[in-house]
Amino acid sequence: MSPIALVGPAVEPVTLDAMKRYLRLDGTEEDDLVSALIMAGRLTVERTARLSLLEQSWRVRLRSWPPGRVVALPVFPVLAVEAVRLVRPASMPDLLSPDMYRLDLDCDPVRLLIDATAPDPAGPHGAIEIDVACGYGSAPAAVPEPLRLAIQRLVAHWFEHRGDDGPPPGGKLPADALALVAPYLRPRLA
Repeated sequence: MSPIALVGPAVEPVTLDAMKRYLRLDGTEEDDLVSALIMAGRLTVERTARLSLLEQSWRVRLRSWPPGRVVALPVFPVLAVEAVRLVRPASMPDLLSPDMYRLDLDCDPVRLLIDATAPDPAGPHGAIEIDVACGYGSAPAAVPEPLRLAIQRLVAHWFEHRGDDGPPPGGKLPADALALVAPYLRPRLA
């Protein structure tokens, strides 16, 4: 059950101006590079920690309801369930009424509890789609400061070492950035 990104965040956790101050850059000639590195830094921190920093939408797709109709959501932190749909061959998807499920935020991982009367997807080609909003919030200030600092350290590392041999953006985190992310690392779901 790998989540599929639907809508990414509207902003980055670190602004271009803040990153330029951190790098002590003047002028605009490096803006495109720094902006790309900020996005790559966010994606790397999100992948490493297995969480979403800013509000974004993801889809979880299942072939059938899991045992007990309890879906462990592979995204964190969960803000809301946007929709649950049954996808049936040769027909329009059926939207499941919000009365048929409940979000359990007190568990880790967050769970979606499906009512016993909720229908099953029809046949071997049916599926279940769960759209989830996740992230710490929609503004950069909602992201914990250590995670924003990890992005800044990562961007600075890549900016200072561009052209050097070594892992490109999206590679392994340097030790100082990893230390900042470590308290937020999420367990891998089986």
